[in-house]
Amino acid sequence: QVQLVESGGRWVQTGGSLRLTCTASGRPASMGWFRQAPGKEREFVAAIRWADNNTFYRRSVKGRFTISRDKPKNTVYLDLNSLTPEDTAVYYCAAGTRGTPIMSTMTTPEGYEAWGQGTQVTVSS
Repeated sequence: QVQLVESGGRWVQTGGSLRLTCTASGRPASMGWFRQAPGKEREFVAAIRWADNNTFYRRSVKGRFTISRDKPKNTVYLDLNSLTPEDTAVYYCAAGTRGTPIMSTMTTPEGYEAWGQGTQVTVSS
């Protein structure tokens, strides 16, 4: 099974920026970012399909967050800009390795087989 290692979470001031990084031990078919705030369910943030670089975003982060990949390194990045306290959460990287990823599977946790350990992002003034 693919192993994932995440990094980059930290405290950042409101309006600030951050980059999260996740490296997979093998080539994925898709990679995604999810987040979970205290007392809330895990929610989709962004995803990227490895073969064609197609990306999907949660509506509330579109235009502020950017997902990108380094294909040879099996690494995905999430650039977070214009952060607000509502973005505070544990951010999880996920990898899908089976089949041909489509939007409906890439935007739900069930579409992924491997998960990172999570990295805390805290936004406050």
